[in-house]
Amino acid sequence: MIYLDTSLVVSLFCPDANSTGAAKAMQTVNVQLLISNLVELEAINAFALKEFRKEIAGKQAEASILNFNNAILSGVFQLCVTPEAAYQRAKQLSRMFTAHLGTRSADILQVATALELGASDFFSFDLKQRKMAEAAGLKLNPWP
Repeated sequence: MIYLDTSLVVSLFCPDANSTGAAKAMQTVNVQLLISNLVELEAINAFALKEFRKEIAGKQAEASILNFNNAILSGVFQLCVTPEAAYQRAKQLSRMFTAHLGTRSADILQVATALELGASDFFSFDLKQRKMAEAAGLKLNPWP
């Protein structure tokens, strides 16, 4: 199973510098793709932030949200609730890695969620988050 972080999901549904890399990464997979309710929230918010920053028009933001929601409803992504145990795991990962890697809380929780859901791979474009995921034993997507 592959856990997708928000950075990769947003690049799949809204053109940016990593969109080509995200599309290539998705072409190579034939296993279950997991996202959490945190990814769902962050992605929807990211599309709105892109609109606020005038990076995309409102119609593009709405289309991105619609296409993302359709991917969930059609089963392209399996939407999972963040397990309660992920919070304990996140605290452990924070103590192990944050002082050396500078990871943010939400990024730590994403890695912990992937581990708790039993993912073997972690797809993200966030450099610090990728370092933590790899240190925690997850395989990473190729860098674009």
